[in-house]
Amino acid sequence: MENSRYPKFTFTWIGGLVLLGGLFMGTMLVSLFNVFWMFVFKENLQYRDWFLMIANAAGFLTAIAFFDFFIVRRTTNKKLNFNFSPTNFYTYLLIFPLMLGMMFIAEFITAQIPVTGPFFGKYYEFFSELMNQLTDNRAVMIITAVIMAPIFEEIIFRGIIQKGLINKGVEPWKAIVFASVVFGLVHANPWQFVGAVLLGCVLGLVYYKTKSLLLPMLLHAFNNLCSSLLIIYTKNENFADAFKVPEWVMLAIGIALFSIFYYLFMKKYKVHYSEI
Repeated sequence: MENSRYPKFTFTWIGGLVLLGGLFMGTMLVSLFNVFWMFVFKENLQYRDWFLMIANAAGFLTAIAFFDFFIVRRTTNKKLNFNFSPTNFYTYLLIFPLMLGMMFIAEFITAQIPVTGPFFGKYYEFFSELMNQLTDNRAVMIITAVIMAPIFEEIIFRGIIQKGLINKGVEPWKAIVFASVVFGLVHANPWQFVGAVLLGCVLGLVYYKTKSLLLPMLLHAFNNLCSSLLIIYTKNENFADAFKVPEWVMLAIGIALFSIFYYLFMKKYKVHYSEI
């Protein structure tokens, strides 16, 4: 709509470069600050638990700011703005079981990826060590995974990339899949890639239908909270191990949950919001 307060920007390869440029600039600024701190105070901030959290936040914020200034404001004469409106309670009763079902399915598929061998073994060891470093401080892990990541990542992958592609005329399902694949690739490891793509498709579907970025943020936070709690209390990011059941049982429950609530959300729940 022409009079909408939400800018109708598009996403192209130029926008992708702008996002990457902003991400690079933000992380570089944090790195330079660390160099300055080391020179003045003789302390490397990279050894602090919260440093990676600050670096990620800086990268995401500058990426969003760059896209806003160089793309949105110059093409629409409006500032970047998103709909964060809550929806009716019935919608939440549908989308959270839908998300949980896909989480179980993604877990089963991810479990089939090897963690040993000449390539996967070394890569998995490196990935495991990195995850251990990230989870040393529980408070930092929760803030990063459950609060910051859902906000920043949903703005970029659903709010900017997916929405920008749809505004450009790309078929919604193609935009959802593309944004989800990019979402998976940035995790930079095969074990998180599968889950990120599958869960990203659910997040994208919910955003496309409700037009509220609040809902995929809440679902993303729900997924990350479950993963964080599993890591904290079971030392293993796996529902099957936590519940002491075979993996195929979780897969069956996941397929049932996803199928039922996908049908209810897409076929029976006819509401499709629009931005105004």
